[in-house]
Amino acid sequence: MRAVAAGLLFGMAVAAAAEDPSPPIQDNSFLIEEAYNQEAGVVQHLQLFLWNWKSGGWAWTFTQEWPVGSQKHQLSFTALLSQVERGGGAATGLGDLALNYRYQLVGSGESRVAVAPRLSVLFPTGSYARSLGAGSVGVQVGLPVSVVLSDRFVTHWNAGVNWIPKARDETGDRAALVIPYAGASVVYLAKPSWNLLFETFWVRTETVTGAGSVELGQTLLLSPGFRYAWTLRSGLQIVAGIGAPIGVGPSRGQYSALFYLSFEHPFVTVAP
Repeated sequence: MRAVAAGLLFGMAVAAAAEDPSPPIQDNSFLIEEAYNQEAGVVQHLQLFLWNWKSGGWAWTFTQEWPVGSQKHQLSFTALLSQVERGGGAATGLGDLALNYRYQLVGSGESRVAVAPRLSVLFPTGSYARSLGAGSVGVQVGLPVSVVLSDRFVTHWNAGVNWIPKARDETGDRAALVIPYAGASVVYLAKPSWNLLFETFWVRTETVTGAGSVELGQTLLLSPGFRYAWTLRSGLQIVAGIGAPIGVGPSRGQYSALFYLSFEHPFVTVAP
């Protein structure tokens, strides 16, 4: 497994005359998962692009989130396309696919505290021989918690672990990987339509180096960011954001650019 780092920017054009006053942005962080499931009848499409300006590697993810019956249950999938460095060269292609279920255990987007544990199944759609995938089915358990501190400040907290029981290296050797991660963010709501963010993310990486053998590593990132929302009369909300993940400690010298774009809109009319 390799820690994914990279970046990209999506150009966009939004007709300003079609805008309504924007409601507060809630569930559009970048590296940190917020504990707000999608409202009933509303779907969200999220894109994140990372670009490592030292190595030139990049990663693009597309996530689509759907409520199931109500805000209590949410299903989503995440697809990955990336370019990774390997053996003095680079490989580009699809990565592993994640199917996710999340349960709104506590609160919602209207609550001071929200908790929404998630279970993901990771499918080996990426080529392990080209360092694009793990080569095995895996699972991820995540626990996002969101806490509103005041009218201006919100914090989000994450902890979780990946378990890939039969991961492969490029030669096909197998070993079990256990990859814990944690992160946190603070969001300053300067205006309902634009926010400042500061995120931190840590992961203990494991890489298969032979049959039953793994190599340990760590990634630690600090990332300031900015996001802006347009809300149209149709109910469509477009959120664009940029960030600058910076490696510290074990990741010193790693600098990336982050670009985010999401679309959220109603797909059915929900009775009051």
